Amino acid sequence: MTVQTMLTSLIQAFGTTLFIFFFTLLGALPLGLLVNACRKSRFAPLSWLTKIYISIMRGTPLMLQLMVVYFGPSLLLGITVPGNWRSTAVVLAFVINYAAYFAEIYRGGIESIPIGQYEAAQVLGYSRLQTYFKIILPQMVKRVLPPVTNEVITLVKDTSLASVIGVVEMFTRAKQIAVAPHSPGMITFLAAAIFYYVFNYAVAFGMERLEKALDYYE
Repeated sequence: MTVQTMLTSLIQAFGTTLFIFFFTLLGALPLGLLVNACRKSRFAPLSWLTKIYISIMRGTPLMLQLMVVYFGPSLLLGITVPGNWRSTAVVLAFVINYAAYFAEIYRGGIESIPIGQYEAAQVLGYSRLQTYFKIILPQMVKRVLPPVTNEVITLVKDTSLASVIGVVEMFTRAKQIAVAPHSPGMITFLAAAIFYYVFNYAVAFGMERLEKALDYYE
């Protein structure tokens, strides 16, 4: 296998990595807000169920969660899921896992906002929803960007876990190429490392620019 063929194969598999990454963020970031709202609910059963969910997601390996989501419908419920269930199961498992982490990050950001902000909003006649979306949420977003950035960078690397249920993303393809006869060997892993590094650098750069754009909330 030539180096050009190897790079072409890695680029194609990198598309799967990007698919997992973007759809996980698309689902997990807003779901984290909902989970955080449920956790802070005044309805005790909902709050406790949410705390249990967060505890399970943070206390068990993502690899195990991938296997439960993928094999669960058939082994536990006897349901055969139609279509490309592997890719859907990967995204679903990643979303419910990362939403739990984002929910806790959001909670920390919201609780760091002084109580005076809520009191001032009440004096001005704001409703609870208006206070949350116009005053609390913008400040919370700026405060949580650094820890969210760390989770997003971790997500880039965690996409390699998709191989546990047979989804071939970039790192899995790199391993397949490396063990093939007449392959470039270690050059394949070096190329994969460069892909990951460049992508993580782009993510960190973008998040840093976003953080600077929100400086006016000081």
